[in-house]
Amino acid sequence: MKNTRLGAFSQLIGSSNYSDPSGSISIGENFGIREFSFIGGAGGVRIVNDCIIGQYLSIHPENHNFADPDMLIRHQGVSRKGVIIGNNCWIGVKVTILDGSVIGDNCVVAAGSLVRGKFPDSSIIGGVPARVLRKVC
Repeated sequence: MKNTRLGAFSQLIGSSNYSDPSGSISIGENFGIREFSFIGGAGGVRIVNDCIIGQYLSIHPENHNFADPDMLIRHQGVSRKGVIIGNNCWIGVKVTILDGSVIGDNCVVAAGSLVRGKFPDSSIIGGVPARVLRKVC
């Protein structure tokens, strides 16, 4: 993690479940994340090289199961796909990235976006829910 900067009051949590501590967070080189950000690693998070991230980022790489109405949600377990953020990405302030998301290389994610899904390289991504707005020129 050469040239890595983590903003004040930010948290990197490897796993949220002591009975299944399989999650991990992998961060490449030349990475910067601003203040008050949270990266949960329970389902696995991989951030490649040369990414910059604004304040209040939130990454959640797992989902609670809730299909059985006769069972408490907290007893139904979780599903995990993980999150991948490619090389040379800029992620704006107050972005939330959900489980299963893949952001390609050279992408920009607009402030306030809710990212869920897979996005191709060189995309400008934004909205709630996020979608490709256009390609990077």
